[in-house]
Amino acid sequence: MKLPKTIFYRLYLLIVVTGLCLVAANSLGQSFQLMRYDEDYYYLKDSTRSFYNRIKFIPLSHKKKIYMSFGGEARQEFAAFDNEDWGAHSTDEDNFLLQRYDLHLDIHLGDIVRIFGQIRSALEEGRKTGPRPIDEDELNIQNLFIDITPLRRTHDTLLFRIGRQEIDYGSERLISVREGPNVRIYFDGAKVRYTWRNLSIDGFAMMGENVNPGVFDNTFTKQLNLWGVYSTLLKLKAGNIDLYYLGIYRDSVIYEEGVGNELRHTIGSRFWNTISGFSYNIEGAYQAGKFDNGKISAWTASFDLGYTFNNTLFKPSINVRNDYISGDKRAGDGSLQTFNPLYPQGGYFGFDPQIGPVNLIDIHPYYIMNFFNRVTLKVEGVFNWRYSLQDGVYRPSGAYFLAGASSDKRYIGTSFLISAAYAINRFITLSSGVQYFKTGVFLDEVIPTHKDALFWDTRLGIMF
Repeated sequence: MKLPKTIFYRLYLLIVVTGLCLVAANSLGQSFQLMRYDEDYYYLKDSTRSFYNRIKFIPLSHKKKIYMSFGGEARQEFAAFDNEDWGAHSTDEDNFLLQRYDLHLDIHLGDIVRIFGQIRSALEEGRKTGPRPIDEDELNIQNLFIDITPLRRTHDTLLFRIGRQEIDYGSERLISVREGPNVRIYFDGAKVRYTWRNLSIDGFAMMGENVNPGVFDNTFTKQLNLWGVYSTLLKLKAGNIDLYYLGIYRDSVIYEEGVGNELRHTIGSRFWNTISGFSYNIEGAYQAGKFDNGKISAWTASFDLGYTFNNTLFKPSINVRNDYISGDKRAGDGSLQTFNPLYPQGGYFGFDPQIGPVNLIDIHPYYIMNFFNRVTLKVEGVFNWRYSLQDGVYRPSGAYFLAGASSDKRYIGTSFLISAAYAINRFITLSSGVQYFKTGVFLDEVIPTHKDALFWDTRLGIMF
C-alpha cells in the first residue's frame, strides 16, 4: 500500500509554519528529549496560557490531575554519497532526500495511569539503488504503551510499561533507538522500572519488528528476541556506574563463520563521570551462548576520555576514544568469537559510519567547539583496523559485509570528518557535515576496484 508523498510534504509545511509560530511565542522552556515520552509538561499547569502552552498542557479535569499534551517533529535531510561501499557494490554517485515526521499524544489519567502514542513516517526519495531498511517506513505506530505506576513516593517509584515502545540505554553501544538514521527502532513488550534515590533498575522482555517500507505493514517477529536487566547508580564519589545483562535470540544470522541461529548472553558494565572539565566513559562487555552447534565467546572494551576548557573562549573540548571489539579467531571451526553489537547507535564512529562495531580496533580523536551556545563544531578522525585476520568487515548495524579470512592485511581505512550544528532556537536545528574515507591496505586488497568514499549531509530538524 502506498501513500501519496505530497501528503507528507504538506504535513511538513504545516509543521514548519507551526514551528515558526512557536518561535514567536514567549513560552516557558523545556528541552526536548531523545525519547519524547520522557517529557512531562505538568509544570505548565499554572503558567500563562500562551498558544504553545495550550497544546503542551491541556487539562481534562477541574484539579488538572488529568491532562494531555501534543508534540511532534519534522526532519528533512539531503545526503550525497560518492563510492558508498568503496567501489564494491554501489554506484559512484548517489544523491537522495530523506524525510521524517511524527506526532505524539501523551495522556495522564492521574498519578497512576498514563497512555502515550506516537505515529511516525520515514520517507526516501531519489536513491539510485532504492531505500535501505534504515531509510523508509512510510507510516507506522512507533510508540503505543500504557504506564501503570502503583508506587510513587518521595524516594522510590515503581513503574510498569506495556506495549510498543522505544528503548535506549547507556552510551548506546548495545541498545540504541538509532536516532541518526531515518528509521528508528522500536519493540513490543513489557518493562518494569524501580527507582530508589539515585538507583534505577529496568527489567524488560521485548519482541522486535520486521520493518517493511509501506503503510502499517511491519510484522512481529512472533518470538521473544531481546530481554535483560539494566541498572544505573548515579552520583557516586568515584563516578556513575551501569551494570547490565542482555539476552538476544536471532534466526539465520550471517557471520564469516557461517549462517545459523544464535542465542547470546551479554554481561557488562559502564563507568563514567565529568569532574572539573575532565570526562571519562569506560565500558566492557562479555558475550557467551550458542551459534548453531558451536559456542560463543566474544568481548568488547572501550574508553572515551576528554577534557573541556570551560574557562576558555568557545569552551573547546579535546577527546579520544578507543575500542577493541572481538572477531572470530578461526573461520570454519564451528565456534564463534565475533562480537554482536545487538542494536547499536548508528553514529558511534562518526555521523555516517561505514564500518560497524564488529571485529574492530579503532582510535577516534575528536575536537569540539561551542560558539555562543548556538553553534557546535566537531572535527574527527577515525582509524580502523580488523581485530582478527580471520574475520571480515561488518556494517554499522552489525550485518556481515566483506569477507576477510583470505587477507593478511589488518588496516581498513581512515575517516576524516567535520560537522557543525546550529541551534537556531529551541525548536529548529540546522546541521551539516562532510566525511572522507581513505581506504587502507585491507580494502585495497579485497576490492579490486577500490575507491575512496565521500559523504555530505545537511539536515533541518523542527520539534515542538
